[in-house]
Amino acid sequence: MTAPLVPGAQLRHGRISLALSFLVQGAVFALLVTRIPAIQDRYGISDGLLPVFLAAVPVLAGVGSVVTEQLVKRVRPSRVLRCVQPVVCLALLAVGAVGSMAQVTVALAVFGLSVGALDASMNMLGVSLQRAYGRSIMLGFHAAYSLGGIVGASLAWAGAHWKLSLGLLYGPVVAVLVPLAVVVGRWFVDRRDTAGAGTGRPTEATTPGTPSAPMAPSAPVAPAAASAPVAPVAMRLLLPLCLVMAFAYIGDSTVSNWSAKYLQDVLGSSEQLATVPYNVYMVTTLLGRAVGDLGVRRFGAVAVVRCGTVVAAGGFAVVAAAPGAWAGMAGFTLLGLGLCVIVPQTFAAAGRYAYDSQGAGASDMAIARLNIFNYVGFLIGSPLVGALGDAWSYRGAMLVPMVLVLVTLVYARSFGAPRAGYGDRHERPRTADVG
Repeated sequence: MTAPLVPGAQLRHGRISLALSFLVQGAVFALLVTRIPAIQDRYGISDGLLPVFLAAVPVLAGVGSVVTEQLVKRVRPSRVLRCVQPVVCLALLAVGAVGSMAQVTVALAVFGLSVGALDASMNMLGVSLQRAYGRSIMLGFHAAYSLGGIVGASLAWAGAHWKLSLGLLYGPVVAVLVPLAVVVGRWFVDRRDTAGAGTGRPTEATTPGTPSAPMAPSAPVAPAAASAPVAPVAMRLLLPLCLVMAFAYIGDSTVSNWSAKYLQDVLGSSEQLATVPYNVYMVTTLLGRAVGDLGVRRFGAVAVVRCGTVVAAGGFAVVAAAPGAWAGMAGFTLLGLGLCVIVPQTFAAAGRYAYDSQGAGASDMAIARLNIFNYVGFLIGSPLVGALGDAWSYRGAMLVPMVLVLVTLVYARSFGAPRAGYGDRHERPRTADVG
């Protein structure tokens, strides 16, 4: 057995900067989605038109992800992320500060397109860093995103409580987040900075016992390396992971859009208590992701994904059968603990498969394609549960995302061989893998 590679200063600081980027994005997205009623009131968006606005953002985000797939053939993912994250923050400010429906339409369009590029490039960098580290760290990045979501939702609650205008709420936050995004962007590390780290070849950043050079911004890459043609992985080979991604987000959007209504209308809770399940879900998602990498290193990705799938399905079953509000909250707690591991590991598995078959460039392209199904699940989940609830029953509707999430068990081996874990008793000799 060979000891896991020890990351150098460049990788460590790249990891910290990327985690901060995930945190910023979590906060920005939460500030948008939790203040949708206020946005609707400010611009006089009708109830009939609101679903069009809400659907347009993930659709345009999917377009942004497609564009990013082509863009990273010529430009580093780190540069894409460095450029688009401030744009996302400024688009959020524009949503709260512009003066007409036409202007807010443009602001939301810019937000959607840039979010697609941001989500894709962030996860590209996360997967390449995980490959360089030689152990699972992807869940930690998504834990930072969850923490940012909690911070953003808390700020949104404070703004609503103190009756702050959207501009007054978003302005100071963006004034902090834009400089932060610009500063941390200087230290992003992508696949071209870690070319030897993921293959066991010694590099300055990963060789144990070698003093690391002072941290420095990413060095420019040679034009020939940046433009080298890369064969993408066939979509049919990624399809199992794409389905898993979509089904996981159907489950996630079910909780975010229907947990409050379900607790109040079906389980008879008070209006105040009905706000608790989603908060509990976010906290348990954060906790599960914070410790999830340890589980992957100890038991392997396949075992962790299987366990998360069973726990999430159990959560939906508890919610559907719950006799009262507190039992329902227990089910939503299980959902947070189960679903939290699936999405990060799906990105890691897609990146690993593409890297093994076609190389690092194919890994970036596979992640951009997979990211589209994040938005597919988000678009399908809420209308699906609502339609089934109205036509059948909301208890029965909760069983549908349960069945879809269980499909992950069928494709669990797509996440890698069960023995492909990390750390003690799982590290493969002289290799560093992802997921």
